[in-house]
Amino acid sequence: MSEETNTTQDMFYFILMGIPGYEASHIWISIPFCCLYTISILGNTTILTVIRTEPALHQPMYLFLSMLAFTDLGLTLTTLPTVMQLFCFNIPEISFEACFAQIFFIHTFSFMESSVLLAMSFDRYVAICRPLHYASILTNKVIGRIGLAIICRCVLAVLPSLFLLKRLPFCLSHHLSHSYWLHQDMIRLVCADIRVNSWYGFVLVLLIVVMDPLLIVLSYARILRSVLGLASVTERLRALNNCLSHILAVLVLYVPMVGVSMTHRFAKHASPLVHVIMANIYLLAPPVMNPIIYSAKTKKIRQGIFRLFFPKNILSR
Repeated sequence: MSEETNTTQDMFYFILMGIPGYEASHIWISIPFCCLYTISILGNTTILTVIRTEPALHQPMYLFLSMLAFTDLGLTLTTLPTVMQLFCFNIPEISFEACFAQIFFIHTFSFMESSVLLAMSFDRYVAICRPLHYASILTNKVIGRIGLAIICRCVLAVLPSLFLLKRLPFCLSHHLSHSYWLHQDMIRLVCADIRVNSWYGFVLVLLIVVMDPLLIVLSYARILRSVLGLASVTERLRALNNCLSHILAVLVLYVPMVGVSMTHRFAKHASPLVHVIMANIYLLAPPVMNPIIYSAKTKKIRQGIFRLFFPKNILSR
């Protein structure tokens, strides 16, 4: 039975889940989703354009911000097709191949988001604790290597879990819990021994989901100690204000991430509505909020956006 399932699973179509109990209102629910996706795409595209066209923003802090915007854009475009086809066109079916492609990109971009935030914490540490060596430590070559290391780290972390999942038979159910694919959602459909998958997932969580925020906290502990050593209160506030956008971005990512993990592990019997809402917040909050946070809190980004959309006003001054 297992072998038969494995040989025919490529023909399977899995069924996506919308908002439980509100299936008749999916067309109306699609409106806020469309708004959020539009904000995310426009916001992150604007951030990337401003950083690319403004020579003054070709600095380490903003290059890392462009990596974050690229990651958020990738995460948005990964979930957009299935969410919109479900809510706008009431098409819940998704093929086996599309499922695996979406799992790969969702988890890769999620891990990249965590890795980029870790790199940004290192940037803030060097800027505050070793300001005289900032330019010599974070050169363009070093930043390029960090970006390449982030891509390799995340891709190589996700691929083994997909290979382990690919070999398993899916025969319990074809109904998913969300409007897109998550590995922890898919693994519950397997009717075989998943101990290897569980252990690999546990190691992956330790190496990325746990280690990254711990290293970020360690960086900020060093930053706080350095800031408290400054004589002037004004200098302390200025230094902390330079970190505020990054701190908010960290909270926007990790608070929903922890919420989803806790829900899956300790609230399995909770209402399906709770799982759906938490999962959507987890993947939509960072791409939507990060451009807003950095546009509101970073003066150079605001000025660049103003020059991008109102060039005539700048020229007339």
